[in-house]
Amino acid sequence: MPVKIRLQRHGKKGKPFYWIVAADARAKRDGKYLEKLGAYNPNTNPATIELNVDKSVEWLQNGAQPTDTARAILSYKGALLKNHLAGGVKKGALTEDQAEAKFNAWLDEKASKIQAKADGLSKAAADAKAVALEAEKAVNEARIAAATPVEEEVAEETEASNEEE
Repeated sequence: MPVKIRLQRHGKKGKPFYWIVAADARAKRDGKYLEKLGAYNPNTNPATIELNVDKSVEWLQNGAQPTDTARAILSYKGALLKNHLAGGVKKGALTEDQAEAKFNAWLDEKASKIQAKADGLSKAAADAKAVALEAEKAVNEARIAAATPVEEEVAEETEASNEEE
């Protein structure tokens, strides 16, 4: 029974939400699966990914083949790296502690990159909001300036007509 790690679509039309599952390759896309490994929500920015890395590595070591998209997600979350390091431990190239230290260092670096992207997005949104506020202030000031001289001219004309009488 060939096993694939793939995405199972959920969510409404236009708002996809995926489960990452280990399933028999012959099963339907949204059909029966062997185990749920995580979830992927592409609707957020950056995309939200929840993944049980240890279970994913276990399935990879048992021969499960990820689809292209699932492979990208597993790589992004470090499951493929952990599987690679586990292979090095089996061969004796690394100790378990060294492999765990490398994986944790990679996780820290990845978390800092994700945080930097989130900070950049929030800063860009704040800058866009500030620019929009400045533009709105300029429009309001122009509107007020355009309305004020009309009132003064009307007042001057009224005074002039009062003086003539």
